[in-house]
Amino acid sequence: MSINSVLFGCSGPALSEDERRFFRAVNPLGFILFARNVENPAQVKALVQSLRDSVGRADAPVLIDQEGGRVRRLRPPHWYDAPPGAAFARLAARDPDLADRVMRLNCRLIGRELADLGIDVDCAPVLDVPVAGAHDVIGDRALGDTPLAIIRLGRASIEGFLDEGIIPVIKHIPGHGRAMVDSHLDLPVVTAGLEDLDAQDFAPFRALAGAPWAMTAHVVYPAIDKDRPATTSPIVINQVIRGRIGFDGLLISDDLSMKALGGRFQDRATQALDAGCDVVLHCNGDAAEMAAIAEAVRPLTPAAHTRIAKARAQRRVPVPFDAAEAAQTVAKALESV
Repeated sequence: MSINSVLFGCSGPALSEDERRFFRAVNPLGFILFARNVENPAQVKALVQSLRDSVGRADAPVLIDQEGGRVRRLRPPHWYDAPPGAAFARLAARDPDLADRVMRLNCRLIGRELADLGIDVDCAPVLDVPVAGAHDVIGDRALGDTPLAIIRLGRASIEGFLDEGIIPVIKHIPGHGRAMVDSHLDLPVVTAGLEDLDAQDFAPFRALAGAPWAMTAHVVYPAIDKDRPATTSPIVINQVIRGRIGFDGLLISDDLSMKALGGRFQDRATQALDAGCDVVLHCNGDAAEMAAIAEAVRPLTPAAHTRIAKARAQRRVPVPFDAAEAAQTVAKALESV
């Protein structure tokens, strides 16, 4: 049975029989977890296993948003208290080499915990370049306020995840930092010219275009396509993401249930795939929405299969380290900033 070009969430801490049957029938590429799916390590491990069992593939990707700070689904007391990107950005302003080292170590700590749970893809790092006055949906998630600063810490993040065998997802390509509204709630329109976008917003993604996966921005850039957000724009995906930026990894949409997008869920999925996304993402576990998306998804393309294989090949065999000591090293480096 063909693997279909979609990643789904589920509704709670354990799969219902209806969800098992649905996933078995649709055969999505993989899954994504949220806080509603998380109680404790044993429960998460069991859920991850049952998700993979539902499609009969031990290598079905399981994703999570574990950036640190306010965007993390795994929290103390069971998991590492990962800081937000802004903490590392402040350190980088004073000592960039130290910031690089502790960011890589921080992402190894996150990655080790994900691997222990069976999760193999982290939707991080954020490579968006924020501007003054923008909505704080990015805010302290940003790794700096200049492309160069974000490139350095973004590279350290990617390396740290790969060190632990975790596939990172750079986001939100080609850039969400200028958005004046939260794309979870409304559709941002970024009016900057192409030259400014290319010099600032696209720069971190271009520098780190070798990353294995990327997630699109639900943002309209009228200088490129005045009618469609990046997620559903063949112009943005082909001319900018695949062209100017040069990203050739697996491209997934941001969540199709976000209010930045409109219309039927079948149409959202079709438009994103037609535009050039390899895979669409639906996060909230709503059965009716998932059923509508399932009507529109299609088998992974040969190019998508190749990109998935290339991403897996970038993962490294983890080298043992003392997690408690590493966490202390990160905390000590950040305590003065």
